[in-house]
Parts: sequence; C-alpha cells; structure tokens
Amino acid sequence: MHSPYVINVASSNNRIRIPSRKLVQQHATAAKAVGAKGLIVHGGHVAKGEDAAVGFENWRKLFERQAESGGFDVPVLIENTAGGDNAMARRFDALARLWDAVGEFGAGFCLDTCHAFAAGEDLVGIVQRVKAITGRIDLVHLNSSRDEFNSARDRHANIADGTIEPEQLVAVLAAAQAPAVVETPDEGQAADIEFLRAKLGG
Repeated sequence: MHSPYVINVASSNNRIRIPSRKLVQQHATAAKAVGAKGLIVHGGHVAKGEDAAVGFENWRKLFERQAESGGFDVPVLIENTAGGDNAMARRFDALARLWDAVGEFGAGFCLDTCHAFAAGEDLVGIVQRVKAITGRIDLVHLNSSRDEFNSARDRHANIADGTIEPEQLVAVLAAAQAPAVVETPDEGQAADIEFLRAKLGG
C-alpha cells in the first residue's frame, strides 16, 4: 500500500487531501490485519499563505466522517513534526488547536523527541506540556537529533552522537510512562536500547 506522496490530511488541495483520507482508512484496516496496535500519521500542513484553521478543520472532518461509519479499525496516533511554518503539529500552540478539533474523537498522540527538539520545543517538562494539551501520550519515538535545537530538520541520531542531552531523553521516557520505539540509525541502535534499559531498569 505504498503511497506516491506523503499523507497530508490537512491539505486544502482536494487531490492531496481526499486520497490522504482514503489512505489513512486503508492503512488502519491493514494495520489491524497484521495485528498492529495503532497507526501513526504526521500532522501535515497547509500551503504557504493559507489559514491554518482550514487544516485543523480538515483533520476534524477525517475523524467525523470515520466516526459515522464506526471509527477506525485501530487507534490513529498523530505524531508531532519537526519543520514547516504552516504545520499542524510542529509547535505546541498549533497542537492545542489541533486537539481542540480532534480530541473528542479519541485521537492518540505519538511524541517524537527529535521532532520536538528540531521544532524548538524544550524537552524539559515536555511530557507535562503535551499531556496538558492532549491528555495522553500513547507512544514515544525516542530519538536524538543530528541538528541543533530549533533547526526544523528531521534527522535522527543515535543517543551518544546526537545534539540532545542523553539524560533529557531518559527523563522524557521515564515521565511519559508509555511504550517507546527507538528510531535511531541502525549501527548504534542496539547500544541506544541497551542504554535506555540500563537507565530505566527495563
């Protein structure tokens, strides 16, 4: 079920938004078939110069329409993103507006540490700030960043090599009390997982 473009539910372009809606529904059905616990979807964006309110409303319509037919086959988790001035889930003020639109439908949330750092969100206290907005963190994508704070660049790094203080990553995971997926580069991924387990007693 490979898509020729990145899913962007928020888009005002019908040729992007409508196929994106269908792909989310189809991927959720496929996810259930393979025993996945959820489907992660990036927040997407509107085009330059467009009103962000359109994007938030398009997200709401996705959940509204699916609710009318019984909901998605697995929970849909919206993931925060690293860049884009017109993004729905980069800055947490935008995330709050997104949750005003979709929270009532049981949308889940995936916190990506590299994305948050690159987006200019301080990782200190981030779990509390997210939960104050969404009420939940269902999954953590635990990654360091190759780039500096507020770079808007989505490039993951291993914990020992990245620009995020390793103890900050440990603190996020400890506070989140949620399952984690380590999406760091393959070569050092085993060491990353071993480091986290040693720190967290897992």
